[in-house]
Amino acid sequence: MDCLFCAIVAGDLPSKQVYADDAAIAILDINPWHVGHTLVMPRRHVEALTSDPTALVEIAPAITATSRLLMDRLAADGLNLMSSSGNAAGQEVFHLHVHLIPRYSHRPGLGQLMVREPGINLERVHRQILGNG
Repeated sequence: MDCLFCAIVAGDLPSKQVYADDAAIAILDINPWHVGHTLVMPRRHVEALTSDPTALVEIAPAITATSRLLMDRLAADGLNLMSSSGNAAGQEVFHLHVHLIPRYSHRPGLGQLMVREPGINLERVHRQILGNG
């Protein structure tokens, strides 16, 4: 199986991890829409949200913990949660993942959700989330 996210979970590919527990990991998206855009994924391979009815429940604690971490450390004003299941929905990596997108008052609303914010420094954001910057 050639799965990008399985390779990240296994530590075979680098990532900017911000949270981990026994069921899931959370990493910064390498092409973020907004500062702090993070992906939460199960450690085990699950193709999509609709593939296994237990998978979302398994990663729910990681989603909650990561959401709080992003809101607190990045002083976000809100947060969007999104997951795509299947080609038609725009799923690009076929390993279940949930997008957590911190939102800020200077770019509010759903119309601005998928408009990339220019100049995001992933190193700086990673340090800030981990409490090192």
